[in-house]
Amino acid sequence: MPEELEMPEQASGLPSPTARDVMAVFFRQRRPLLISFGLIFALLLSYGLFHPVYEAHMKLLLRRGRMDPVISPQASPSLDGHEGISEEELNSEAELIRDEDLLREIAESSGVANQSPWHRRLMGEGPEQTLARTVRGLARSLSVQPIRKANLIEVKYQAGDPQTGARVLKTLARLYIEKHARIHRPNEESGFFDQQALLSGERLRDAELQLMNFTRDRGVVSAALERDIALQKLSEADANFRQVCLQSAETGQRIAALEATLPSLPSRTTTQIRTSDNPLLLEKLKSRLLELRLKRTELLTKYEPSYRLVQEVDQQIAEASDAIASEMKEPVREEITEQDPNHEWARSELEKARVELSGLQIRADAAATQLQESRSKARQLALDAITQQDLLRSMKTAEESYLLYLRKREESRIGDALDDQKILNVTLAEAPVAPALPKWSITTVTLLSAGIASLCSTTMAFLWDYLDPAFRRPEEVVAELGIPVLASIPRQAA
Repeated sequence: MPEELEMPEQASGLPSPTARDVMAVFFRQRRPLLISFGLIFALLLSYGLFHPVYEAHMKLLLRRGRMDPVISPQASPSLDGHEGISEEELNSEAELIRDEDLLREIAESSGVANQSPWHRRLMGEGPEQTLARTVRGLARSLSVQPIRKANLIEVKYQAGDPQTGARVLKTLARLYIEKHARIHRPNEESGFFDQQALLSGERLRDAELQLMNFTRDRGVVSAALERDIALQKLSEADANFRQVCLQSAETGQRIAALEATLPSLPSRTTTQIRTSDNPLLLEKLKSRLLELRLKRTELLTKYEPSYRLVQEVDQQIAEASDAIASEMKEPVREEITEQDPNHEWARSELEKARVELSGLQIRADAAATQLQESRSKARQLALDAITQQDLLRSMKTAEESYLLYLRKREESRIGDALDDQKILNVTLAEAPVAPALPKWSITTVTLLSAGIASLCSTTMAFLWDYLDPAFRRPEEVVAELGIPVLASIPRQAA
């Protein structure tokens, strides 16, 4: 029995395409490929040659040339020459250039809005729609890019006419500078600062008038200084009062001690004691005794000792002798006394202390009165100092506010003058000029046209080959119909 013929199993799916399969597509679809390439290349090249794109550009410089006054009750910050432009400021200015209102003004001022295509006018497009479409076209054609690590903003605009591009950028530069000045310095600044300066001047005059009235009514010039002087005098008065009280207490104790000591001191004291005989008496007694003896002698010459006269004389002689002896035994004693100095000192000190105590009591009353008056005056001056400090503080605040708004008004006036002279923090670093050459050269247009045509024609060739219903490989037959292929005959070229 002959062997059965076994057919190899066919793969159900298509294998991955190879480079030969890809190249086979180009060979099979070479006619559509060449036709589409030629048409697309011719169209692109013709458009690039007959409708060139001109790109005008300019550069804006941001700098710290001036500092505009801030509408606030604080002083304007000082201008630091080394402070650079931040990236946020560059981006803010770039967004200001892209502003739709600014683009609308550019479209109206440069005349771009009037260049509406004829088919748009035939379609009945209104002025507002034309302006909006022009603004949209300006936004697409306008390129605003801040330059990295620089204070420059580069602005580019593409147009089919070189004069149109330059005119649009010039209009953009002019309107942008005007809008920059208008936004950063509102027109109401000068009037606002003038009004605030007038109000601050009135408040300053009111504060000065209140201070002058207070000084005149209270009779003080510098309440704080007078308060310090009054406090110093109060301290001196208090020290004086305490000293007088202490002296009064000491004097009272002294008087008590003197009154206790004075009775124990004698009023007089013996200063001299002299003992001596009485010379006159002795002389008289001796003279008498001599006379009596002479008389006895004379009597004895005449009479007997027993005679009565002689005995009387003897008796007188004995009495005189006894008197002389008695006088000799008891001499005369003389004592001299004077006032006691301790007693007199104590008495005089007591009197002096009493007088001094009376004076100290008067001084204490006067010192107490002076202390009370000084305390009242210091208290009143302290209250006046607080009130005067409040008035001075109000006047100082009003003066600072007045000077601040005067400076801000002057800064605003200077800013207005700078605006009139177009001296701003933004300036045109590179003015726009009409470009002499288009953005793309002929070589670049040719290469771009060829590249785009090649890409489009290749895509069309593969799409045409994909849409072709014919089978080109056995695998496609198996994958599509599910039947085995016994043999395949290559197609012969005509």
